[in-house]
Amino acid sequence: MLVELNQIKTDKRVRKNLGDLEPLKDSLKRYGLLNPITLTKEYHLIAGQRRLEAARQLGWTTIDAVVVDTNDPVTLLEIELEENTQRSNFTEFELLEGYKQLERLKNPKFGHRIWNAIKNFFKRLFRKV
Repeated sequence: MLVELNQIKTDKRVRKNLGDLEPLKDSLKRYGLLNPITLTKEYHLIAGQRRLEAARQLGWTTIDAVVVDTNDPVTLLEIELEENTQRSNFTEFELLEGYKQLERLKNPKFGHRIWNAIKNFFKRLFRKV
């Protein structure tokens, strides 16, 4: 659901240092919000403080959020901690392979470009027939 940023309350948070938000802001500008923030029914922030702050700095007025139906302080803290610890970064090998794939997609070899041009030519030709 979309929530107005000015309605979101950020109480005492475990995370004190938000770090450099510029890469996150660049990602939000380029791809939008990929993972919604998490709120209580009363719009208290549970998870997504960096995303929320980056959105604010970008001048967004609304943000996508998941609303959790609990006010149990233990559960809320568990969710905040879980959201920030249950991530697994790519290994160096996985990251290298991913960037190689991206490079091939962005810059296909000459033979692939010729083959794709031929295929597209015939696709267009047969659509007109």
